[in-house]
Amino acid sequence: MNILVTGAAGQLGRELVDVATAAGHEVFAASRAELDVTKPEAVRAVVMRERPEVIVHAAAWTAVDACEGDRDKAMLHNGAATRFVVDAAREVGARVVYISTDYVFDGTKPTPYVETDTPNPQSVYGASKLAGEQAVDTSIDMVVRISWVCGFHGANMVKTILRIAAQQDTLTFVDDQIGYPTFADDAAKMITRLATEARTGIWHVTNQGAVSWYEFTREVLRAAGHDTARVKPVRTRDLTPPRPAPRPANSVLDNAALRSAGIALLDDFRLPLARLVKRLVVHN
Repeated sequence: MNILVTGAAGQLGRELVDVATAAGHEVFAASRAELDVTKPEAVRAVVMRERPEVIVHAAAWTAVDACEGDRDKAMLHNGAATRFVVDAAREVGARVVYISTDYVFDGTKPTPYVETDTPNPQSVYGASKLAGEQAVDTSIDMVVRISWVCGFHGANMVKTILRIAAQQDTLTFVDDQIGYPTFADDAAKMITRLATEARTGIWHVTNQGAVSWYEFTREVLRAAGHDTARVKPVRTRDLTPPRPAPRPANSVLDNAALRSAGIALLDDFRLPLARLVKRLVVHN
């Protein structure tokens, strides 16, 4: 299959390119250097030239707090850019797989969010990603929501936690935000499978195991052989300074669509976490 991946230099994008290439697909890896998705004429030119069957649109502006301070930029990068991709896809008969986020929900639901729950974003980032969801046609295209993404490439919480652990004795993380961590290599395999099986609609793709950031940090330290007692909990309201963008208290994305389709869910997050920490330690 001929697949175009936007955001191909990002932590998920690089894994998507590797997975799809290893599976024997023809992949055009469009990093920002090759394709600025905020320019509709550039998007159309690349899509018309490559004529993909599927566009996995992983390009996004994911700096949550920075988005809060620049709504126009967030809406351009995450909302309008997705519309440009979809418009170009329609010209060549391609389907779009749009990568979205737990931030489209307000986080107040007492149970995990399923794909059919009504979004209600509380941050600019969440609103901009929801605008991207609304740009796709889920009867043809696919929305894949992921959360708490970590991986070997790019910046993410596992790398941040390990860096802090090397610099200071005590690590403080919030214990009142919960979610499912998602590891980029696992997610890329599932997204590639769903894309090449021509699935449509909305899908939640995460690793399993609901934890708070405090609990997740303890698991990272445990995987790295550190003392987990070094991690201390804090409430979100007590963070100093407070974060500009509100975070959903409940970010747990139930993978209901995968279960309904009879597709095995991704592993408990502790398995890919151990794999990633080992790889990072060897690499460093």
